[in-house]
Amino acid sequence: MCLGRVISIHITERGSAPMKSVSAVRAVAGRGLEGDRYFLGVGTKSSKPGPDREVTLIEIEAIEALERDYGVKLNPGDARRNIVTRGVALNHLVGREFRVGEAVLKGIRLCEPCQHLANLTGQEKVLAGLVHRGGLRAQIMKDGIIRVGDQISVEE
Repeated sequence: MCLGRVISIHITERGSAPMKSVSAVRAVAGRGLEGDRYFLGVGTKSSKPGPDREVTLIEIEAIEALERDYGVKLNPGDARRNIVTRGVALNHLVGREFRVGEAVLKGIRLCEPCQHLANLTGQEKVLAGLVHRGGLRAQIMKDGIIRVGDQISVEE
């Protein structure tokens, strides 16, 4: 069952560095997204490794609501999440496996906004504006390429 689509993908080679938009990325189980800070072991929280650091997702609808309801305009990469989606309720994927392009992911926990995000964006309101809408931390269960435009689906 198709839930939504990938509308953008973002990675960065260093913690706190600006995210760069890419059209495709390889997801590697147990490592993360090739070229991303957590794959390379240099993310801000890399000293606390775990499956919930492999990939993060956020709904574009949450970013749009942040601007509408709080007056905070962020570009999709500014949210510091790897994959931006449209049309999928990410909170409902906690504890579930789902397919993104060729890769299979498992939702681990919500990715709540933190002070680090507020500091990097210069927007303190992101903390309130993204509570319970800050995205999803996921584990990569099966390697594969993820591309902009790919479907996000769950097999029932």
